[in-house]
Amino acid sequence: MNRSRFLATLATGALLTCGAVRAQLGARPIRLIAPAAPGGILDQTSRIVAKGLSDVLKQPVIVENVAGAGGTLGIQAMLRADADGHTLVMGSLGPNAANYTLQSNLPYKPEDLSAVVHVLSMPNVLVATPKLPAKNVAELKALAQKKDLSMAVSTSGSSGHLAGELFKSRAGVPAVNVVYRGAAPALLDLSGGQVDIMVDNLITALPLVKAGKLNALAVTTRKRVRELPDVPTLAESGYPDIDVAVWLGIYASAKTPLATVAALNRELQKVLALPEVQSAIAEKGGIAVGGTPEAFQKFTEQETARWGQVIRTAKIKAD
Repeated sequence: MNRSRFLATLATGALLTCGAVRAQLGARPIRLIAPAAPGGILDQTSRIVAKGLSDVLKQPVIVENVAGAGGTLGIQAMLRADADGHTLVMGSLGPNAANYTLQSNLPYKPEDLSAVVHVLSMPNVLVATPKLPAKNVAELKALAQKKDLSMAVSTSGSSGHLAGELFKSRAGVPAVNVVYRGAAPALLDLSGGQVDIMVDNLITALPLVKAGKLNALAVTTRKRVRELPDVPTLAESGYPDIDVAVWLGIYASAKTPLATVAALNRELQKVLALPEVQSAIAEKGGIAVGGTPEAFQKFTEQETARWGQVIRTAKIKAD
């Protein structure tokens, strides 16, 4: 959804009331597509938001996992549905920003999507199997000069994938990518020592770090995180230009009536303001964001431009 369309809608006053949204969408359940396998950040966050939206709207909100192709299959599933607000998708950096550069034959364009609301932001963390004799970035770099390493990738084009590629490039740490269909199977193999390292979302890596099943070497944002106060940032570890945060947000088809998008945004902002939703997101290391469709659209455009430049400069390839 472009800015002019949104502003035109505001000018005409064609916004539905929240009661009208409930009446319009109450005919059948809302489907929120999580374009990833169960267990990862997209799945967990989708279920938190779906529960809150169901409570606010007093109607069923069903999460459907559609994994594959770096998140693009889930986007396509949403676009194939009726554009009436009943089918939404939980978007992320990969399918909604990076993939426009990573994938030459992407089956949709930015203008096919309407940004609805920015859901959350959180750090990534560089983790290693405990079987790897490296407890920090410097030791990992030294080890990489002696043995071949492998890096798990939960989803091609994800923030973890891109942050990992940036780290390998900047630090001179060669590692062969092993691509999975989601974070859960990747983390299972990592904890078991089948792969060596991974850059993953804090939401999914943190429980394994706390349980001693993974070693946290560094976080990818400029500030340390409360949940891992003793773990340095990559900037502190000698790579000041690496600053990568996970972000998630909800999108609809661009064919969805603008009034419906605007009203859904208001309902979803209520959800993100719920104490239980904010607490659930915070417990997993994230921050609930919220904001207008226009603000999220602008953010998406900025991320698309930023990562397009990074991908081209670093010559990152989709796996």
